[in-house]
Amino acid sequence: MKIAILSRNKKLYSTKALLDAGEKRGHEMRVIDYVRCHMEITSMRPAIFLGDERLDGFDAIIPRIGATYTHFGCAVVRQFEMMGVHSVNESVAISRSRDKLRSLQLLARRGIGLPVTGFAHDPRTTEALIRQVGGAPLVIKLLEGTQGVGVVLAETNKAAESVIEAFRGLNANILAQEFIKEAGGADIRCLVVGGKVVAAMKRQGKEGEFRSNLHRGGTASIVKITPEERSTAARAASILGLNVAGVDLLRSNHGPVVMEVNSSPGLEGIERATGKDVASLIIQLIEKSAEKPVNTRTKGQG
Repeated sequence: MKIAILSRNKKLYSTKALLDAGEKRGHEMRVIDYVRCHMEITSMRPAIFLGDERLDGFDAIIPRIGATYTHFGCAVVRQFEMMGVHSVNESVAISRSRDKLRSLQLLARRGIGLPVTGFAHDPRTTEALIRQVGGAPLVIKLLEGTQGVGVVLAETNKAAESVIEAFRGLNANILAQEFIKEAGGADIRCLVVGGKVVAAMKRQGKEGEFRSNLHRGGTASIVKITPEERSTAARAASILGLNVAGVDLLRSNHGPVVMEVNSSPGLEGIERATGKDVASLIIQLIEKSAEKPVNTRTKGQG
């Protein structure tokens, strides 16, 4: 098969791992910087170009779309889909997962455990918003933030009001969420491939840090997850239409709650913590999907 990895940097661990895994399994692999692509939107003949080269003949693509380029990246993925190329994660599912508010609404509608979350625009609702999520301490998040950036723990109601006002002064969209104290600054990253959790790790924030992101100095270790946690992670990925996803869970007093579903999960931390070759499992999923495409029920949806 001819498989393209849509990535800005071929030297990144995840990109390189997927490239190596595909080549080991005998596939023709190529890394394409999707930001450098341009599209020809013509009736019945959609095309993608990289410079003067027309990108034809691909059987599948693996989107590794950065948050900064979500809109353009999804347009490129959608163009490949219109050309009949199989995408591991469809464009609609990627954009859906990147919209934190929309993804939480979809998960809540299907009964997935979530932290109590509030969203408002009117500054006069700030006090009510804080009360809604149980008061301080509470977590305030930028809707556009990634890897722990734009996430603040407010220890008091006054601090929460100040942070919310500051974010609103920048015309930023924010969420307020209850703080799951019992999680102890740790979360669980479940890697879902083809509807199954294939690897899981516990990420522990450094001392004094409530965010557990590895990019912020957190540490990773292998963890045994419960059947409920496994089911929650798999269902969350399925609800958003993702065949490959990193699902972040917190262990709360009322069971697992989903913090976020990532459509381009990093592979380095979880492969090193668990010893699992997740990249090869993703390539194997593509091989199966080529024979019998996975129906994620997102085609044609907005």
